[in-house]
Amino acid sequence: MKLGIINSAFSQAGVDTVTGLEHIARIGFDSVDIFTEPSMLSAEEISRIGNLCESKSLPILSLPVVAIGLIDFNDPVRDYHIERCKNFIDLAAQWGAGNILLVLGEYIWQREVIGPEDQWRWGLESCRILGDYADSKGIDIALELEPFRLSLLNSIDEMSRFVSECDHPRVRANIDISHLVLADNGPEEVAKLAGQAIHVHISDCDGKVHGDLPPGRGVVKFAPYLQAIKELNIDGAVSIELEYSPDPARIVEWVEEAYTETARLMEQVGLRG
Repeated sequence: MKLGIINSAFSQAGVDTVTGLEHIARIGFDSVDIFTEPSMLSAEEISRIGNLCESKSLPILSLPVVAIGLIDFNDPVRDYHIERCKNFIDLAAQWGAGNILLVLGEYIWQREVIGPEDQWRWGLESCRILGDYADSKGIDIALELEPFRLSLLNSIDEMSRFVSECDHPRVRANIDISHLVLADNGPEEVAKLAGQAIHVHISDCDGKVHGDLPPGRGVVKFAPYLQAIKELNIDGAVSIELEYSPDPARIVEWVEEAYTETARLMEQVGLRG
């Protein structure tokens, strides 16, 4: 698998997109995931980003998108987010990416008032529509597992159930290692996503709350998870997810540290290649 990073590590520290991508290429990453908003990019900027990544031999593999409105109880809200996600799919195709990384929302009002089964159904319906559109563009949809109590997809079992019930060849799963730890899903459960998972995120945490720290800064024991992921034979990337650095002025060192440790961990299990 390739060793990549989501470029938001730099953008959230106030570093412009091009400079961040230049750092990512210099450090030695194999690929990059671009966190952006297509409607806010000019055609010139889209071309500039694509050309830069091509010139740096830094393929764009994934475009993360948070679209919590896909399970909203209002039809116009769901329709808006479906169209918004289609814009991400179009941009992914233009950049030659493999997937959009889709974050669904949480059950509203503590699973009261609006039946949770309805929100689950709206999620399935929205993902099938997007799956059909993605298929026409040659793009996959990788769903994110969020380890929060009310998240729609908050465990391996719920993720696997959703992908199975969606029953669309373009709608698959992302594996986020620190999210699995926070969801109390051990490495032995990763095998449940065989044939479903297509992308991987890696970061560390304190075992209690969402962290997005460089590996080695928290308590996650990565080797068993990476070995389990290796056994899935995913043709994709392990992308580092670093968000909200505690010291934005030292973001370059923060990313370099994450790269070095992740490369070591992947080499340890023979996963990078």
